[in-house]
Amino acid sequence: MAAAAGSAGHGHAAEAGPPVTPDAPVLFHLGPLPVTNSMVYTWLIALVIFLVVRLGTRRMQEVPTGVQNLVETAVESLEELTRGLLEPKVARWAFPLVATFFLFIVISNLMGLLPGVGSIGWGQPGPGPFGVDHVEKPLLRPPTADANMTVAMAAVFFIMSTWWAIRYNGPVGLIKHIFGVKGGMRGWIVIPLSLIFLFIGLIEVISICIRPVALAMRLYGNIYGGESVLTIMLTHSPLGIGALPFYFLELLVAVVQALVFTLLSIAFIGTLCSHVEDEGHGGGAEH
Repeated sequence: MAAAAGSAGHGHAAEAGPPVTPDAPVLFHLGPLPVTNSMVYTWLIALVIFLVVRLGTRRMQEVPTGVQNLVETAVESLEELTRGLLEPKVARWAFPLVATFFLFIVISNLMGLLPGVGSIGWGQPGPGPFGVDHVEKPLLRPPTADANMTVAMAAVFFIMSTWWAIRYNGPVGLIKHIFGVKGGMRGWIVIPLSLIFLFIGLIEVISICIRPVALAMRLYGNIYGGESVLTIMLTHSPLGIGALPFYFLELLVAVVQALVFTLLSIAFIGTLCSHVEDEGHGGGAEH
């Protein structure tokens, strides 16, 4: 999502290459570590989150007002959402992670629409405003428009959800949860059903492995796609007017994609950390 109130009059973008590069450009190096524009903006977003939370918790009041009210409302709403979809014990484990996901993603997406994001940076000489035809290396890029960030978040989700599944079910209980015969069947019928549920379990394992990929690519694709559309409309319509409808659409997408990522994370955790009828669970299940 490039915000780019300041890029409305860029003129014509260069013919070669996409309007927004799929990879985040490297701005400088810290020793051997390359620092991209999405990393720089991640630091700024983290600073904004820290300052907002610090202001909201500096002088706690029994009746919250101002920033404290905003922070408490966000935290309580996310906690209620998590507790409404997961068992209380699992909700306690998962809440810090899913709340962090939502707040970071929604703030990243919204801050990606600020003027100058994606339009201020280093460009090529040309007929556009200020003698620049288009920006080749934007100074700032929304972290969620960088696949490295979305893949990293999905990897954290995968590791933690797997750990919670083992902790909830126990190692043996998790295997039974995935491959075991469901429905409380008894007797000889369990033998042929075991083969069926073994096949279903293999499909479930593939599904579990695909989930982080789906989370990462869905978020990255939507935000990167929105950024590309806004950039195209800003550079190919008079005064960037053609981008206005898409800009307001991206405001909605910013919140919806954060909610989708969070809800799917909770749902995926719930499928691994829940009892199935009278199915036995290995020694890790607590009530």
